[in-house]
Amino acid sequence: MKRVRILLRVSSNQQLDADGDLSVQRQIVQEYVAKHENWKLDTKEYFEGSNSGYKNSVSDRDVLQEALHDAQAGEYDILVAYKDDRIGRRMWEIGAYVMTLKQYGVDIYTVKDGCISPEADDMMGQMMLALRYGNAQKQSADTGMRVKDTAQKLVQNGKFMGGKAPYGYHLELSGEISKHGRALHHLVIVQEEAEVVRYIYTLSLCKEYGSSKIAKILNQHEQYKNMAPNDVWKSGTITSILTNPVYAGYTAYKRRERINGQYHRLGNDEWIIASKANPDITIIDEDTWNLTQDRRRRRSDKYIKTLEHKDGNIIRKNDGMLALIDVLHCGYCGRKMTNGSKYNYWTIKDTGEKRASKIAVYRCQNALAGVPHNKTKQIRADIIEPIVFQALAEYIGKLQENDDIFDEIENNRNLEKKRKQTELNKEKQSLKKLQEKIKIMESKIPDAITGEYPLSLEELMSVINEQKEAAHHQRDIITEKESESQEDSISLDDWKELRSEIPTWQDVFLNADVTTKRVLVNKLIERINVKKDEVVIRFKINLDDFIPQPRKCGDSGVPEPWL
Repeated sequence: MKRVRILLRVSSNQQLDADGDLSVQRQIVQEYVAKHENWKLDTKEYFEGSNSGYKNSVSDRDVLQEALHDAQAGEYDILVAYKDDRIGRRMWEIGAYVMTLKQYGVDIYTVKDGCISPEADDMMGQMMLALRYGNAQKQSADTGMRVKDTAQKLVQNGKFMGGKAPYGYHLELSGEISKHGRALHHLVIVQEEAEVVRYIYTLSLCKEYGSSKIAKILNQHEQYKNMAPNDVWKSGTITSILTNPVYAGYTAYKRRERINGQYHRLGNDEWIIASKANPDITIIDEDTWNLTQDRRRRRSDKYIKTLEHKDGNIIRKNDGMLALIDVLHCGYCGRKMTNGSKYNYWTIKDTGEKRASKIAVYRCQNALAGVPHNKTKQIRADIIEPIVFQALAEYIGKLQENDDIFDEIENNRNLEKKRKQTELNKEKQSLKKLQEKIKIMESKIPDAITGEYPLSLEELMSVINEQKEAAHHQRDIITEKESESQEDSISLDDWKELRSEIPTWQDVFLNADVTTKRVLVNKLIERINVKKDEVVIRFKINLDDFIPQPRKCGDSGVPEPWL
C-alpha cells in the first residue's frame, strides 16, 4: 500500500470559511484518494493558509519544507493536491522541488492532472514540468497586471482600494456593489483623530521633530496618549501618518512592493495616486503635506550624505536650548560650535533648599580638545543670540523693502526646474523602454524551454537579468534627478512661505520657543562665524546681488548682511 498525504492551500482568508474553498478542496482530494485501491490516506495532512504560491519562494514556505523533511525521513510515498498550482507558481523553484521529492521516493499527484512527477531520466517530462509551472507563473503575473491596472484606474478616480482605514478615518458603506457582489466602503474623517493628525504634522513641519520624538510627545500628552491606534504611539505609526498622501485627499496604491517575501517602501514617483484630491477626506492641505515631505527628506541620511549637501545646515534632531547650533562656527578655527551648556548647583543656607540653574553655552570643540587656540573658547547663548536676532530683524526689513528679490528668485528657479524636468522625462522614457524589453523577453521563456526560440533558456535568462540590472540602475538615476527637481521646487516654496511670513517674523523671534527659532534661523542663515568682538553672518539670500548701494555697520555696532 502507498502511504498518501494531502496538501491543501488557500490563497485568501475568505477561503478559510467552513463553507468556502477549504472544505470543498479537502473533500474532492479525499474522494480522489479513495478511488485508488492501493493508496492509504495518512492521518497527517499539510495545510497552508493565505500564503501566495507565486510571491513566496519555496524556502520561505514552511509547509513545503515540512513535507520535504518528512519525505527525507521516508514517512510517506505520495503527496496529493487539488491542482498543480496548489504546489506553487514559480517555474524554476517548483520544478526543482518536485524533482527533489522524487529523489526521496515521493510522487506528486493532483486531482486535475494525475501524476506530475517525471522520472529522473525523462528529459521531455522534466521540460514539460518546467513549462507547466512557467505557464502558471505567467498566469499569475498576468493576473497581477490586470489587478494592478484595475486598481490604478480605481485609485486614479479617487476610489479607496479596501483594507484597514488609515488613522483619522473609519469605513462606511458607500452604497456601491462590486462586480463580485461585495458591498464597497469609503473613507469618512473621524474629527477627533484628525485633530491628532494635524498636531503631528505641525510638530514635524514647524518644529522639525522626528517620528520618535513625536511619538514620545503624544505618549506624554494628557489627551492624545489615549488615542493611539494600538494602545501606544510608535515611531512607525507616526512615519506612516506623515508619508500617506490620503491626508492631503489623495488615495494611493502601490506605496510598497513585496521583494523576496519582504515589503519595501517605494518612492512616491512609483505610487499610483488619485488624479485629484478629494476634499471630503482631506485633513492636511496639499502645500503643507508636500512641504512636510521635503523637510523629512532633507533630514534623511541619503540626502545629507550626498556630496552637494554634506556641509549644509540640516536639522537632524531638534532638541535642546540652542537656536543657532546648526549654523554657528568658531571665527578663529572654523570648527562648528557645539552644545557646551552647563549646570550650576547651590543650597540656600537658611532653608537647606537645593537649587540649580542651566547656562546655555556654545563651545568650540578644537579649543576643548587642546588644539592651539589662544582666543575665546566658548560664548554664552544669551550674548550671541540677541545680536544675531537683531541682525535678522534688520535683514528682514531689507527683504520687505525689495519685493523684486523674490520675483527674480522665482524666475531663475522656474527656468532651472523646467530644464531638470526635461532631463527627468528623458530618463523615465529610457526606463520605460527597458521595462518593455524585459516584458517581451519574459514572454519568450516558454519558447526557450521547448527550444523554439533562437536563444537557449540560460542565454535568455542571462540577457533578462542584464536588462533588469540596467533598469535598476536607471531607477537610481531617476530617483536622484527627482530629488534634484524636488529640491528646486521646494526651495521655491520655501521662499514663497518666507515671503508670506516676513511681516510677523520679528514677533516670532521675540515670542517663539527655541525649537521654532531654530527652524526659522535655518531658513535664512547659511553660516555664522563668531569671535570675541566680531560676528559674521552669511545669509542664504545675498542682498548685494539685488541692492547695489553699500551698507555699513549700524549705530548698534551690528554689521548689516553680510555681517
